[in-house]
Amino acid sequence: MNDTTHHTNRPADSHSHSHSHSHSHSDDPGETLRTAPGTIPDILLFDMFGVIARHQSDAGRARLVAAAGVPEAPFWEAYWGLRQPYDRGDVTGSGYWRQVADALGTGFGTEQVARLVEADIASWSGVDDTMVTLIGELAAAGRRIALLSNIPEELAAHYEERHAWLKHFQVRAFSCRIGHAKPEPDAYRWCLDALGTEAGRVLFVDDREENVRAAEAGGLRGHLFTTPAALREALRKEPRLSA
Repeated sequence: MNDTTHHTNRPADSHSHSHSHSHSHSDDPGETLRTAPGTIPDILLFDMFGVIARHQSDAGRARLVAAAGVPEAPFWEAYWGLRQPYDRGDVTGSGYWRQVADALGTGFGTEQVARLVEADIASWSGVDDTMVTLIGELAAAGRRIALLSNIPEELAAHYEERHAWLKHFQVRAFSCRIGHAKPEPDAYRWCLDALGTEAGRVLFVDDREENVRAAEAGGLRGHLFTTPAALREALRKEPRLSA
């Protein structure tokens, strides 16, 4: 959930994951596939939230604020301001929510923390069925696909329990388990090591410009995700990647 912005109208993938979606999205899908000389990519590395899974809905955000029982603006400031260590696995869900409470100058009891964890998971639980279909098609075509998601442990476990399509990914790099979160360079390096490949063979797909740029800085190719249709069009131009 890659979100480090403060959201008051809210999404993460985050897990990120209100995103401020100032991505400078192009109407030409071909323009979003960054080209690099030499190596041809044959591995797809996907972000999850904002690409395969959906960002938080208005109803999900409202449920979270209600569970916290505090004003909306300071809630989101604390929620996002403290999120990266939670995504990275540095703190547990209960620890994260107690930090949020401290930042808000209040306290959350045990039952309230449990409600907040549950509401938080629910807010990130929607998926894009069109993208799930594409993932299945890529796997069926024998494409190597992997996942790099900024996601806390509670949410990762929720997805593993409920979404069989995760099995299609050769590598699942959940930030809470690898100890690195996008756009940290080590998050991408971890994936390359796990895949046993060089950076130029990987096309990274994410809906956040800062994450795509960080991947490119590490030598990966990048696609700034806008829509499933635009991604399909970009992949059609890459014979080693299309389904």
